[in-house]
Amino acid sequence: MAKEKKVVSRKNMTKRQWTWHLMKQNKVGYLMVAPYMILFFLFTFLPVLLSLIIGFTDFNMLQWPHFVGMRNYVTMFLDDELFMTALKYTLFFALITGPASYLLSFVVAWFINDLNPRIRAFVTVIFYAPAIGGDVYLIWRTLFSGDSYGWVNAWLLKMGVVQSPILFFTNPKWILPLCVIVALWTSLGTSFLAFIAGLQGIDRSQYEAAAIDGVKNRWQEAWYVTLPNMKPQLMFGAVMAITGSFTFGGIVTNLAGNPPTDYVGYTLQHHISEYGSVRWEVGYSSALTFIMFLIMFGTNLLITRIISKVGQS
Repeated sequence: MAKEKKVVSRKNMTKRQWTWHLMKQNKVGYLMVAPYMILFFLFTFLPVLLSLIIGFTDFNMLQWPHFVGMRNYVTMFLDDELFMTALKYTLFFALITGPASYLLSFVVAWFINDLNPRIRAFVTVIFYAPAIGGDVYLIWRTLFSGDSYGWVNAWLLKMGVVQSPILFFTNPKWILPLCVIVALWTSLGTSFLAFIAGLQGIDRSQYEAAAIDGVKNRWQEAWYVTLPNMKPQLMFGAVMAITGSFTFGGIVTNLAGNPPTDYVGYTLQHHISEYGSVRWEVGYSSALTFIMFLIMFGTNLLITRIISKVGQS
């Protein structure tokens, strides 16, 4: 006679006992996610926690950290002019390149989604190539080189538009617009591929049902059918866009150097690198890092709330 399976009732157990029961019941699932959770704890959660703790110390990597309380944060907001400059340009780039690259990735993926599979694959490679290229900045440094050998300067000189070469990446007037253009040019990366995958995974019958329910054009299809079905991809793309926009300093460094002329385009990424890797003021650098983390975390919460409203009337 087969052994009867014991039925466990939630009513006879405390919350802690019920939780432990569910964990034992799903132990295989926990074992499967354990490697990821361990790596996440070691390389994401623990560094953020250590950054928060070290941010309250004076630490130079050679001597034992000395607790200084809120001094690093007071210095940051009241006595560090470069921090305010870095914060200004960081927020500027985040507000410009973040939403723009996100929308650009989705719109391009949306428009090429209905192409023939072979043509779509070719076009996808064309748009994705800048994100996976080696030294992609070499193209822009060659185009806008500050001498007559730069292609743009050569054309301008040949046509008589200018009398002497323009120093594009050392002229404060040109640094910001050129860096923003390069950022958008390289923005069709992983989130772009995620959007294409999400679009391909939508059941076509949902569009037919939507048409019966009164959806009349592609914009309504996008709002009521496409976007609600792509919420996981939209969230992933948002996280990637936020991360990319707040790490804009790498583009500025590759094109205009570190620091750029008159600190135009100088970001928190530059400031953190300056104090952490050059001056070895790790305590202050950790405080800067934690402030940047809070800004990115707050932005992520805001985007999550906005995406949750997608598809609602």
